[in-house]
Amino acid sequence: MQSILAQSAKTFWLPSGHSTVSAGVDNLFNVIMWICIFFFLLVSILLVVFTIMYRHKPGNKTDTAAGHSTSLELTWTLIPSIIVVFLYYYGFRHYMEMTIEPPNSYEITVVGKMWQWSFRYPTGLEYSSPGEGQLPELHIPVNTPIRAVLSSNDVIHSFYVPAFRTKKDVVPGRFNRMWFQATEVGRYDIFCAAYCGTNHSIMRGEVVVQSKEDFDKWLREETEKANNLPPVEKGAKLYRTQGCSQCHSLDGTRLVGPSWKDIWGRTENIAGGPPIKVDAAYVKESILTPQAKIVDTYPASMPPFVLKDADIDALIAFMKSISSNVSEAEKMNLNAPAATQPAGGPATQPASAPAEKK
Repeated sequence: MQSILAQSAKTFWLPSGHSTVSAGVDNLFNVIMWICIFFFLLVSILLVVFTIMYRHKPGNKTDTAAGHSTSLELTWTLIPSIIVVFLYYYGFRHYMEMTIEPPNSYEITVVGKMWQWSFRYPTGLEYSSPGEGQLPELHIPVNTPIRAVLSSNDVIHSFYVPAFRTKKDVVPGRFNRMWFQATEVGRYDIFCAAYCGTNHSIMRGEVVVQSKEDFDKWLREETEKANNLPPVEKGAKLYRTQGCSQCHSLDGTRLVGPSWKDIWGRTENIAGGPPIKVDAAYVKESILTPQAKIVDTYPASMPPFVLKDADIDALIAFMKSISSNVSEAEKMNLNAPAATQPAGGPATQPASAPAEKK
């Protein structure tokens, strides 16, 4: 019965399992649950029966002291001991199975940040969501062991895939590891199982399990696309993958941080300091050391981000492209392919070098 419950398309207590370890987890869960139900009913029923049988009866003025029963004490000692030893053996064996990853595992780095997941592949691709407003996606091939190396950019998160019955804490300053192997093509929820701040509830994602051929095609196309993106498109992708979209809107809506609508060239009021104009220096400082200058009326909740100069330049190009403070001529230049941009990116150098004086 336990095996049928665990491997069915839909379980009563848990979502359907779609990994090589899900059946074992469900079996152990169901065994413990039914043991608890059995002893709860046993104790409850005996409590009622003994209350009726041994209630105080009229005319009985003395109580007989309970005698010692060695057989009874051995019974309630040995039976629980046997049950506990069995659960320990089964649980430890399955724990080792979930902990020791196969040597041929495909490695993906999972990065948690407030409040979004991003995923790094061996090709160098860092991927999150396919578009603005869409959930982050972890793409993996079916029937392939996946080694997930977990790291956090800020606070403690917890990477949890209910359909795979796998969960592991993601701790800043260290790398945790877990592995899983999906058994069926499909989409499965990702949650953060550790409260990580005010927007913890939106830190969700999806595991996209594909056939080996479809996964290889997707990875090749996304890697090529990422390497050939113009600065503005690269900045837009970084806006999604680095978690910027969780705190900074593009339409003027107030979120955790200031909106990026018309942010480039705007003057911001700084808490405890003079107003400052948003330029390349301010943007870079706000990314690397965000607590240096906090925009007035907003909380000091942004963690520092470690980004390459080229990535910061791409974010700046994206900010310029959505700002009414930038001329259309300059915006058209920003949309030029990355290969035509001067060294150092569009944010820190002019589009063309000034003519030499003769």
